[in-house]
Amino acid sequence: MYSLARSLLFRFDPETAHGITMTALDMAYRCRLSHALGGEAVQAPVTLMGLHFPNRVGLAAGLDKDGEHIDALGALGFGFVEVGTVTPKAQPGNPRPRLFRLPEHQAIINRMGFNNGGVEQLVEHVRRRHFDGVLGINIGKNLTTDVADATSDYLSCLEVVHAHADYVTVNISSPNTPGLRDLQFGDHLQRLLSALSETAMRLDVQNGRHVPLAVKIAPDMADEELELVAHCLAGSGVEAVIATNTTISRTAVAGSPLAKETGGLSGAPVKAASTRVIAALRDRLPTMTIIGVGGILDAEDAREKREAGADLVQLYTGLIYRGPALVGECARALG
Repeated sequence: MYSLARSLLFRFDPETAHGITMTALDMAYRCRLSHALGGEAVQAPVTLMGLHFPNRVGLAAGLDKDGEHIDALGALGFGFVEVGTVTPKAQPGNPRPRLFRLPEHQAIINRMGFNNGGVEQLVEHVRRRHFDGVLGINIGKNLTTDVADATSDYLSCLEVVHAHADYVTVNISSPNTPGLRDLQFGDHLQRLLSALSETAMRLDVQNGRHVPLAVKIAPDMADEELELVAHCLAGSGVEAVIATNTTISRTAVAGSPLAKETGGLSGAPVKAASTRVIAALRDRLPTMTIIGVGGILDAEDAREKREAGADLVQLYTGLIYRGPALVGECARALG
């Protein structure tokens, strides 16, 4: 059934198709028909970071940037949903076109640029949710904020979302905000994580609840860079790492007429790079929670991430190519 829906949706430009899909999912939720799309939710609970996940499969950030569709998406059987990336102030993102499908590669290129309505608007949407699974909120910096001042944006977002999130993800790896990936390395990362951890501990006491921090990293790191990142994460107070964001490499899609488009590449072409990073991090961070994301298009891909060392997985591009049935398929595979 989804293959027919996909063929119709792919006749529209990607952003229009996204809007149509979200509206349809909201309608299905209101009519209590979500189970007909994703099947019955898989119950295979696991506890990580002090949080109780109904199953190991989550929705990656980016699909619901403003937290407007949490209930409809959660009803597809996800054990956890991550919304955002959200920034302190609303921003339109990059000019269109900024989203491109590569069906022959089961891939997407995006250069959205953290388009969102701002953190206060997201929190208003989050307050109205009925979804009772684990909710993550992914935070970033505004385009107009200099990288040297990025910490203030992350702290501003953390202050607002802490009371409403089960965990908070620090996005320092999107390729679509100039200079953002510089925050993954050296003193930049050390200072950022130190400030965030200190603030999170204060907010934990203030709000009477512990909210773990996660960091989302890029797949385009050399081994020595991963070593440095892992060393920094190990003593930072961060409890999870999300591996990985989209890639700037075009090796796997060479020859595609869209390969020249700037932005992050996701889907099948990033699978191997993501899995490599997961395995490297697991070797270096044996007790840290790892959330694997990148190129999961079937149950075997999900198992591959788990075997590499991921405790949880997230889906995004695979949903676009496979549909909601992918959620239950992966959750059953991971048990």
